[in-house]
Amino acid sequence: MSIHGRACTLSMMIRRIAVLSNTHLSRLLYPALFVMLAACSTHEAAPPATPARHPDLARLIPADRTVTIAGVGAVPLRIWPARGAEHAVILALHGFNDSRDAWERPAPALNAAGMTVIAPDLPGFGQTAQRGGWVGTDTLLRTVSTLATSIGREHPGVPLYVVGESMGGALAIVLASQTDTPPVAGYILLAPAVWDLDAGTRMTSHLIAALAPRWRLSGHELPVHVTAADDMLALARLYYDPLTLRDTSTVALSGLTDLMHRAARADAHMHGRVLVIYGGHDQVIPAPAMARAWRRMPQATRHDYIPGGYHLLLRSRDANRVTADMTSWITTPDSFLPSGGDMAAAAWMADQKGRAGPLPILPGWMDWIAPQ
Repeated sequence: MSIHGRACTLSMMIRRIAVLSNTHLSRLLYPALFVMLAACSTHEAAPPATPARHPDLARLIPADRTVTIAGVGAVPLRIWPARGAEHAVILALHGFNDSRDAWERPAPALNAAGMTVIAPDLPGFGQTAQRGGWVGTDTLLRTVSTLATSIGREHPGVPLYVVGESMGGALAIVLASQTDTPPVAGYILLAPAVWDLDAGTRMTSHLIAALAPRWRLSGHELPVHVTAADDMLALARLYYDPLTLRDTSTVALSGLTDLMHRAARADAHMHGRVLVIYGGHDQVIPAPAMARAWRRMPQATRHDYIPGGYHLLLRSRDANRVTADMTSWITTPDSFLPSGGDMAAAAWMADQKGRAGPLPILPGWMDWIAPQ
């Protein structure tokens, strides 16, 4: 792959990862990428103005608790306690450029089933001191491992589940593959970021990050649209949430490529119970990349396919089905998933045999959050 091609592949990861099989359009993106890089900012993008008719969409909900982790600093947490007897605790890990608020919609249903949800701002995101940067995969893993250990002490005898969305799912995969992981009853991976980009693309990302570490990229300059979910109210909340990052540093972009590579190398070595969920309308993680990951995962891994689901599964109209499957897998692990996702997953995997991967290109600025 040429340097132009690798730069184009790299650029699509700004904010999220887009996919589009259009080779004629892709040729136009090669020079456009470098125009974009020349004009990019070195400061974080300002949040959008609060909508006058719906100011609640831009509300900043204070953390319920802040914990201090050695070598990391303060980590804010949102906590939704179980209603009634506590049957499980969920450590919920958000995706790239997201925050602890990613779990505010599914949390009430999980609470009603006796599950406490604890959602941190991962270092580099949300309200952490490192916001907008990249602390490194090892630091992110140490943060998650420390939180898991702490939760285990504070909730003795209660099973702990680690749930990760996209980037958070990639972290959960690496955590599950390690031998020194704290006791975890199971892992739920929501559209995990397991797209293993080629060595040349990763090298290009490292080079750009080294030469221009303060550059921040939005992707607004390129006219490609990606739909990450179809629940417009949930997407509006994500857009206006002051904790959401609206652009990406070259350093964070490079770090994400490394994390995805590491997760793709670790997914075959996960220990314990695992449920992985993927949506039929995911335009962020390509279907061939997810199918390859599913084939690599241990045989006991449970696969769940939601035909109408988008990348942000819990911000899609099928979110209730996803939450119900998560709840069922935790509370009645030997039962079929209520969505029918077991059978749908088998049919989808059979259909993926021999399919080639699509060409990745860059989404327009924030256009990934809304259908066009």
